[in-house]
Amino acid sequence: MAAGFVEMQRVLAYVSAHLDGDVSLESLAAHAGYSPFHLHRTFSNAVGETPGQFTFRLRLARAALLLLTSEEPILEVALASGFRSHEVFCRAFHRRFGMTPSAYRKRGFAQSLKRSQVSDHAACVEQTAPCLGLYHMQQGSKSGRNDMAYSVTKKELAPQPVLVARRRVKRSEIAATIGAALPHVFAFAQQQGIALTGLPFTRYPEMGPGLITMEPGMKIASTMRSDFEEVPPLPGASVVVDTLPGGPAATTMHTGPYEALPDAYAAVEQWIEDQGLATAGAPWECYVNDPSEYPDPKDWKTEIFWPLRA
Repeated sequence: MAAGFVEMQRVLAYVSAHLDGDVSLESLAAHAGYSPFHLHRTFSNAVGETPGQFTFRLRLARAALLLLTSEEPILEVALASGFRSHEVFCRAFHRRFGMTPSAYRKRGFAQSLKRSQVSDHAACVEQTAPCLGLYHMQQGSKSGRNDMAYSVTKKELAPQPVLVARRRVKRSEIAATIGAALPHVFAFAQQQGIALTGLPFTRYPEMGPGLITMEPGMKIASTMRSDFEEVPPLPGASVVVDTLPGGPAATTMHTGPYEALPDAYAAVEQWIEDQGLATAGAPWECYVNDPSEYPDPKDWKTEIFWPLRA
């Protein structure tokens, strides 16, 4: 899968940079030097959605961001997001978010935000929207070889509010679950006007021999409305508000394909035992960079955190 993704990375980048222009299948194929059929098949296999679905999702994400962070008229928001008709934009927006663009703008953010937090949210949306389905993309290698030496340290963390989608799955389904759940978390945050503050993560509350409980999620700004009943939740979202705990944690940085992450967890666990320390909760992994900007798996960075007893 990774090889096809490397081939499609420049198409992803082109779409993200030209949402207000012509990013039709024919135009993208001409830009990439492929036939429309080859581009559609390769893109869909590598990214997990068709070029049209990818473009449509990014355009609505940009529109939602502009409605919350700018004072541009709704028609200008529609045009800047690649919609050529006010009516088409309003219908598409209502289908995705459950309210009209004007109602969405009037409601505003769910949190009381500082200017810096609004900027953080905008940067997070722009950075993560193109790659939400790509985290934990499998490299396809069968060698399983990982020669990385891990340096484990102890850090003091501040509590971090998050949105998570809880799932209980087979170990073989981890990658697919992360790729499917993160778009739900992102869409839920946008639907509810919740400000995001950083790249995605996944926490693992229970690791059984057959099934595991996992929580793909995203970090959010701290203060929000006490409930989200104004808009019906997105179908299949099952997203909840939670907190990554503060306090001491063992941490290390993994560089390389996601398939080798168990080695990083093993290194952290071994370090905890060697130091005579004890764990105090579920570990999690934070995706430091995203595959849409770094198509080569050897460049993917993932930071592991494992809470410790004080």
